[in-house]
Amino acid sequence: MQKSTGKVTSVSESLVGAKILEGAVMNGEVAYIVLEDEKRLKAEVIDVKEEGNVFLQVFEDTRWMKVGDAVEFTGLPLTVKLGPGILGLVTDGLQNPLYELGKIEWFLERGLEVDPLDTTKKWPFTPKISLGDKVTGGSVIGSVPEKLFEHKIFVPFSLRGEYTVEKVMNAGEYTVDDCIGVIVDDAGNTTELTMAFEWPVKIPMPFHQRSVPETPMPTGIRILDALFPIAYGGSACNPGPFGAGKTVLQHSLARHSQADVVIIAACGERAGEAVEVFKDFPKLTDPRTGKSLMDRTYIVGNTSSMPVAAREASVYMATTVGEYFRKQGLNVLMLADSTSRWAQALRETSGRKEEIPGPEAFPMYISTLISALYDRAGVEILEGGLTGSLSIIGTVSPAGGNFDEPVTQATLLSTGAFWGLSRALSDARKYPAIDRIDSNSKYPSLLEHEEVTYLLELLRDGQTIASNIILMGEKGITDDSYIRYQKAELLDAVFLQQNSFHEVDGVTTPKRLRLMFNMVKDIIDTPIEIKGKQEIRSHFNFIRQAFLDWNYLKPDDKEFEKQKNKLVNLVKLRSHVEENI
Repeated sequence: MQKSTGKVTSVSESLVGAKILEGAVMNGEVAYIVLEDEKRLKAEVIDVKEEGNVFLQVFEDTRWMKVGDAVEFTGLPLTVKLGPGILGLVTDGLQNPLYELGKIEWFLERGLEVDPLDTTKKWPFTPKISLGDKVTGGSVIGSVPEKLFEHKIFVPFSLRGEYTVEKVMNAGEYTVDDCIGVIVDDAGNTTELTMAFEWPVKIPMPFHQRSVPETPMPTGIRILDALFPIAYGGSACNPGPFGAGKTVLQHSLARHSQADVVIIAACGERAGEAVEVFKDFPKLTDPRTGKSLMDRTYIVGNTSSMPVAAREASVYMATTVGEYFRKQGLNVLMLADSTSRWAQALRETSGRKEEIPGPEAFPMYISTLISALYDRAGVEILEGGLTGSLSIIGTVSPAGGNFDEPVTQATLLSTGAFWGLSRALSDARKYPAIDRIDSNSKYPSLLEHEEVTYLLELLRDGQTIASNIILMGEKGITDDSYIRYQKAELLDAVFLQQNSFHEVDGVTTPKRLRLMFNMVKDIIDTPIEIKGKQEIRSHFNFIRQAFLDWNYLKPDDKEFEKQKNKLVNLVKLRSHVEENI
């Protein structure tokens, strides 16, 4: 196939105009711009105009690029290479492994490309097909062990129709690029199979059979698991002002969620925060397996200090890898931080293309793109009844914490759970600072529906009474109302608030969540005969401290049951203390 060529006609930061000299190009095609020093900068065709004029977005720094530079079109869309060796990688938005690039140059040079998968490592391959078998795109032809999982090797998903296995290699060690089989179609055309294949990042992988997300995914974060859960295959958005705890929340989700594979897309996050992930995650121990957390993690790093055009690529790259592991029959969690900066990159590109702007200068089609991204989440029922899922959680950083801006609103319409972070809560050091009233979820909780309603009603009552206290003071409300208010504050302090940096309190198992809920409910339901605001406040302060001390004890600690009994007795004893005693 003859490739098209062209030359640069204009440069506006990451947006480059080009004139086609030979051949034809399509929207979404990858191209390389060749500079004077022979460096080749990767780009993507984003608009095709009349008379052979096209616009490209360049994924790298365009300094020293000039009119007249050569453009080489590949005829292929932007793809991701899928196969053994992805887990544990840290790559940029174009799937270049950052640690390998770092071995070549201390500072990342433009135009450098490294194969994302180790092409020298040999994997112990076990075939699962025989000569004469019929296969189609997506059929499993074998497997290799990779870290914690059995990594299935597929016939490339892009192949259509039925094929016959003409050759299959015996069990043994092969690299990802070695031929492990040959298949032939009805016309006699042969296709060599390897352990790796490529898939266009902007085309969703087709579902074999889609199912409704209905099984709650334990996250270890009490306020989410109890009140605002996410299901396997579900989607959630996490908007909030700067400094409200979005990144820490995502780190907790990455470490403690009961997902098989975690994918982190740092799509425009501040470099300092993203580098912390790159440095710390390889050193962390997975609390579930006792092994390295990176054994089930893949990180795509495209920070705010990197070219804006690659932010879009990094989001789609991470999502496509997530879909691939869903095809493996695994539960995948993809965390995107932050989709606002991805949307800002789209706004910059749209402005340079001189498109008609939508609200706040975002593209008119921004809601369509956001909806299409979250629609790639879901539960898939595979052949043989095996189930895999991809859950997507995106953080949103609206300017000034304004949830009415277009990106937040489009995300709200596209996701099943809304975890709105509150500036007031973060200023009060109440973490996670997820708004207890405005947040919501359509997914089932680890608690019963009636129990969730019970908690939310208490929180709403507490907020109403708190507003009355601000207006009228404590003397302006009855003792019964003040007790109700203190119960809501107790629920918030000991159940909804959580110390992410504490070894024990940082993660709560479903079993412990149930135990804590039962204890909180017993305290709330216990009649209080105390009179006087000061005595009521003193009563709940004692209980609050005893409960917090219990939160920090491990279940196998000999003090655990002792502190629990102490708390029970304290509630019974102090609930009947008479006034002024």
